[in-house]
This record gives sequence, C-alpha cells and structure tokens, in this order.
Amino acid sequence: MKTHVKALVVGGGAVGTSIAYHLAKAGWDDVMLIERDELTSGSTWHAAGLLPLFNMSYATTHIHQYSVDFYKTLEEETGLNAGFAVVGNLRMAQTQERMDEYMLYASTAETCGVKYEWLTPEQIKERWPLIETGDLKGAIYHTEDGYINPADVTQAMAKGARQRGVEIVRKIQADAFDWTGTHWEVTCTKMLEKGGNLVESDEKVVITAEHVVTASGNHAQRTAKMLGIKMPAIPVEHTFIVMDKDPELVKWREAGNPEHPVVRDADNESYAREERGGWILGIYEHGAPARFEYGVPDSFRADLFPLDLDRIADQYMAMAERVPSCAESGLKDDFNGPICYTPDGNPLVGPAPGLRNMWLAEGFSFGITAAGGTGYYLAQMMVEGEAEIDMASLDPKRYGSWMTTEYAARKNEECYEHVYILHHPDEEREACRPLRTAPAYDRQKAAGAQFGCVNGFERPNYFGPLDAPDNFDHDARSFRRGGWWEYAKAEAEAIRKGVGLIDATAFTKHLLRGPGATAFLDHFTCNKLPKVGRINLTYALTSAGTTRTEYTIVRLAENEYYLVSAGAWTAYDADFLMKSAEDFMAAGGGYVDIHDVTTQWGVFAIAGPKSRDVLNEVVKDADPSTVLSNKRFPWLSMHNIELGMCPVRAIRVAYTGELGWELHHPIEMQTYLYDQLMAAGEKHGIKLVGARAQNWLRQEKSYRAFGTELGRDATPLEAGLDRFVDLSKDFHGKAAMEAKGIRSMCVTVLVDGPEDADPWGREALYDGDTKVGRLTSGGYSVAFGKSIGMGYVSPELAKPGTKLKVKMQDKLWDVEVTEDSPYDPTNAVIRIDG
Repeated sequence: MKTHVKALVVGGGAVGTSIAYHLAKAGWDDVMLIERDELTSGSTWHAAGLLPLFNMSYATTHIHQYSVDFYKTLEEETGLNAGFAVVGNLRMAQTQERMDEYMLYASTAETCGVKYEWLTPEQIKERWPLIETGDLKGAIYHTEDGYINPADVTQAMAKGARQRGVEIVRKIQADAFDWTGTHWEVTCTKMLEKGGNLVESDEKVVITAEHVVTASGNHAQRTAKMLGIKMPAIPVEHTFIVMDKDPELVKWREAGNPEHPVVRDADNESYAREERGGWILGIYEHGAPARFEYGVPDSFRADLFPLDLDRIADQYMAMAERVPSCAESGLKDDFNGPICYTPDGNPLVGPAPGLRNMWLAEGFSFGITAAGGTGYYLAQMMVEGEAEIDMASLDPKRYGSWMTTEYAARKNEECYEHVYILHHPDEEREACRPLRTAPAYDRQKAAGAQFGCVNGFERPNYFGPLDAPDNFDHDARSFRRGGWWEYAKAEAEAIRKGVGLIDATAFTKHLLRGPGATAFLDHFTCNKLPKVGRINLTYALTSAGTTRTEYTIVRLAENEYYLVSAGAWTAYDADFLMKSAEDFMAAGGGYVDIHDVTTQWGVFAIAGPKSRDVLNEVVKDADPSTVLSNKRFPWLSMHNIELGMCPVRAIRVAYTGELGWELHHPIEMQTYLYDQLMAAGEKHGIKLVGARAQNWLRQEKSYRAFGTELGRDATPLEAGLDRFVDLSKDFHGKAAMEAKGIRSMCVTVLVDGPEDADPWGREALYDGDTKVGRLTSGGYSVAFGKSIGMGYVSPELAKPGTKLKVKMQDKLWDVEVTEDSPYDPTNAVIRIDG
C-alpha cells in the first residue's frame, strides 16, 4: 500500500471511483482511493440506478449527459458489463402546466445537445398499451438514457481506474486531515469485521497526498467535522419497492416486445421501471425525514430503514391506476435507504472553503447519474485549473458560514419532496424562512413585498397587493407570465418614468486595505484601479482566463478599497479573494487586510428621473442645492453624505441604467433611512421596486450579471467587456484569456415572442435550423414593449441587426440582435445634471 500519492480519493462509491478513474485518465499517474468498507457499500448499493437526462441546470445537464455517454463505453474498455439498459425515459404530464415545464426543459436540453421527442397520449398507448393514458396531456421521451446497475458500473469504473494505475484500498478509514503547507497528511485506521460490524483496529497509517478529494456520501457530516468546515450534505430517506410479477407485463415481453422505458409519472410523484417481470416503483413523497444529521452511527453499514407504507400509500395506489395490470401484484421487496441531499438539490463539487488542495464531491441525490460527469469535470478542475463548463452552481461555497445543521436538514427534506413538484423558474421555496432579514424587512412586507431568498437573505422580488393572501406568490408562479408580472412591469415603468427604491442589502461587501492593497488589486483584477473617491467595474479572472468574480471597486483612500460583488456569492467570492491575497503576500507582496463587511452595511438603490429630487429633500449639506450635481458628484464617483441623521456612503451608479445612487448605510440605521426616503419620495410618486423589475431593466442596458452572462466558461472579452479590461497591464489570467480568443460573443436580443410569455434565459438560439447559441437571461422590456434577452452566439452572428430565432414553448420565435445598451446607448440619462 502506498503512503505517498499525488491525489487521494476518500470514498469508494460511484462518485469516488469515477473521480479516481478520470484523474488517472487526465494524466495523474499517482492516484489512490480508500474506502472504509467495501466499494458500493454506501448509497450506491441501494440506488435504483436511473439515468435521467432531464435537468433544468445547464451545468448539471452536461454532467448527466457525459455520464450516460461514458457508461456506454465502459464494457469495451474494461470487459465488465456495467448493466446499462438503454430503454429510454418517458416523462408524462397530466396538466398543461407540466407540459409547459417540459417545454422549458426541452429548450435547455437543446442548448446541451440532449435529444428528445414529444409523444401524445395516443402515441404512448400505441407503443406501450399497458400504460393508462386517459388523464395525460402528453410526454417528453428521451431515447438515449435508461437505467444501470449501480454496483456493476462502480466496479467497471474501479477496474478502469486500476488499469490506469490507481491503487484502491478497502477497509481503511480516514480519521484526520492535516495540512502542512505543502501537502495533506491523512491519518487512517484499518478496519476489521467483528460480529457483523465494522470496527477500528489498532493499526494506523498516514498517507501523504498533494491533493485530497472527499466523496464520502452519507458520511459527509463526519468529513466536514474533520475538515473544520460546514457543508449541508445530509441524507434523506428514499423508498422504492419491488413488486411481484405482472402477468400482463410477462405476456408483453414473451411476445417479443421491448422493455418499457423508465416511466416517470411526475404528477403522481413516482417513477417505475421493469424488474424481472414486475415493476420497481420509486417515490418522492412528502414527509420523508432527514437522517444522520450529526453523522452515521458506527453500526450502520449497508443497511436500510423500515418501510413506512402509509407514507407512500397514495403513490402506490396511483401506480395501480397508471398500470392497471399490476394492481394485483404483491409487494416483493422494499428499499428505504439514505440518499444524500443538499438544500438546492445540486451536489457540492469543487474546492473546499478555506482549505488548499482539498476538493469536495459530496451531497449527490442523483449520484449514479452524476458520477461519470462529476469525475470528468472535477478532474479538469484539478488537473487543468478549470472545467470546460461553469461549475459555480455546484461550488461548495454557495453556502456560507451562516448555514446550520437544522437549516440543512429541513431544506434537504423540502428539496426531496420537491423532486416532482413543478419547477417554476420563478419558484421560491418556503422552508426555513425568513431567516436572514434586513431591518426594513417588516416595513417592506407591510408594503406588499413578496420575497425571494438570496444566500439566505430575504430580498423583495416584487411588491404585490397589500392584502395578498399567504399563498399569493405560490399561486402567481408560472412558466409563462405569472400573476406577479403586472406588478414587476409597473415597478420597471416607475423607474423609467419616475423614481423607485430597491433593497440591495444582500450585496457582498469586502473592505480591503493595507500597504499591499493597491499592488494586490492591480494584479488581481483586469481593469485600471479607480482614483480616490471614484469607482470602477472590474473582474477577477480564473487561471484559465475566464470570469471568476465581478467587482465594483470603490477607492476610499490610497490603500483602502470597498469591494461590492454579487449577493448570492459571498463565501464564494471571499474564499477566492482571501486565498489570492495569501498567495500575493507569500510571494513577497505587501500586507493586505481583508474583512467581510456584508452584514455591517445595508444598501438601498434609488433610481429614476426623479431620484435626485427625492434625495434633495433629505440631504444635509452646506450647499444642498449642488451636493448631488454633476460638478460635485459626477457619475461613477463616491461621496460620504448625510441623509437626515444617517451617514451614507453614496455611489453614483445604477444597475437599472437610470439616474441613480446606491446608498450604503450602517445597517442599524436602515429603518430610519427607509422612513426618511419613503416620506420624502411620497410627493414624487416613489415606488418600491423588486429584483425582477431590476433584472428586466439591466437587460435594456446590456448589463451583464454574474451567474448568467458572467462565469467561468467565458472570458470578459467574450462577454463584450473590452472597455473594462486594461491590456496594457499584467493581471491574473491575462495570458490564458488572450490565448482563448473569441469563441462566442455576448449579445442582447429583442424578441417577438408569444403574447403570454417571456424568455427565462435558458432557451436555445437558432440561425435557421442550426443551433448557434443560447440565452442566459430573459424578461420583458418596458422601454421596447416586447420580450428581451441576453446570451451567447457565434461571433459572426453578434452584429446588430442579425435575425435569429429562439425556442420558446416548443416553437421558434423571431429575435434580433441589438446594439449593446439598446436603451440610452450614450448614457445620457445616467449622466443628467441637476
């Protein structure tokens, strides 16, 4: 057994073996995998093995697609049959709204090259007469996926890994991780069988590894404790049952008919597939409890929980109605085991927070489907520095230190029961809310605010009726224009014509200072640094030259800076910023002091033609008539002002593209400032505005957003941000950015779409019948009276006036590429004096 390796993978399930295989395939010839028990002894052994391509996430769809393609190659490479039954996947709909969901998914699938076809109830019945279709609207059918034997595919990947030089050691448990500054020392204990239990021996071994990957499945909480970090990966019970033979199914197969596809009855919260003349029925029901919140008991190995038949009774009965021939089939076997979840259903894949060369691959609720692709893309991140797709949506640091065990457990239960609930793009889930609230929360709620949740923070999405029932937002959701649309439209119009107030308190904020601050930031970001009292928009790049973080940098003093970035990514941004500063200082740079001040400062954004008028009512200055003028307070500058008794760090910038200011204020004075602004704004018709209207307005200005137009799969130059890139200086990622060239270009498009829907930013773009790009954002433009979107297309199609098509509701609609910033392209409105 080796004790010195380049990479150590901890965990021998499907995910761990895939990572070891792909690291070796990527060229690392010194990889080791350890497993505390036997391979597949965690969730892998009792997984149903389904391989659904269906997913609303761009990154996750790529991961699933790679897995499906990869598994088909394993037998040729290893000689082991992975047990892949390519039977297809039939996802049925009982309602038009469910079909709307499938149509949105289908357009996303097209952006990733995933094939599908539509079936009517009659076509379903014709192909598979055992299925009752009387209550169906239709179905989406994938022909290329199906199901696989989890143990067989894991063993095939393990053999492939061994063939590539990976050492796999079973019955050895990782007990401690110690970072020396150059490598990890992992203290392990050899495990013994004793009376049917797995117990620790007295034999210890220390493995030295340059890199460590944890893929510990249900043991994620134990792993987190050893690493001194938090991760919301906690298992939830998942049940599937094996039914006795279905006589009609047996006859169907004996007659030479093919195996049924995996049948997903989403509106009945279940899936089914054939199993030796009978059916396997899996359920995603309400009330399934989280398990092992504080760790897996030593006595729990390849074990299961007792079946709770009452909990799945409705779905069980629905199966008998969907496939009437199985109504008399008895219950042959049951599997109720722990499957790891996270609050949003995406796994935790990427660098661990605060640690060097420690990589996480935890929280897989669809582990068999994701294992192959996770190994492939994580290996790219480790070996090459970045994956070819943007993996930020899976990054472990999307959850901050505010996250607790109770929060994770309850949100994971909610996520589990939402597997088959309609996935509206405007969905806001209710569990564990409100949790993080700004002081003005109650006032906003009384004013009709309907909140979304960003990084745990409550943030107004829109302001609905004052007397709205508790279920108003739930019932307002849609795949088309929901019940909230008219309120967001009125808010957007208020900013374009009058004045609106937006709560942006959730913004991430860092204070950076010290003798090395200027030199560090100058190399860390790609734009020129602003002068004292001025601001710049800039970007920190990955080592691959793509966009890692977007910053608004406010220069407070010669070596003191206030950095503002996206509110959803506080821990993600902080980790990269801190590690980069540590590297700078370790290389001989001057001292840099960094503080996360996110929760110390509230932010209101006031915007619109009348915004200066409102502020003039409350600003205190020796010459209040000029304090907000262009001469004293020009665009893209910062001044400390006083609004009533509240000291404000005011920044003249507006994400909506109107005259406006961001008002950064001490959080403890927020309600006072809110009351002052609302009272002063009353005679000017001030309107409270939510995030959805703001999102529409920023697209009219072609303002890119992090997580949509900006991410780790495109460079700032591809995003069309040349004016924010100073090529005369050296900066992190510059050479890689220049080497990539322009593979695609970010564009803004106006859409002549359906009367009752706008794009969501997930749709495929076409030039004739050829897919040429995809939307990353979408919405409605009050300035142009039609739908608007932003996205990426082939460079030759990025010219204003280019006519393309967008896929919405399974139809192609006309779009036209506009000039950048189609609303007020000269920025005259933003710069207006007064």
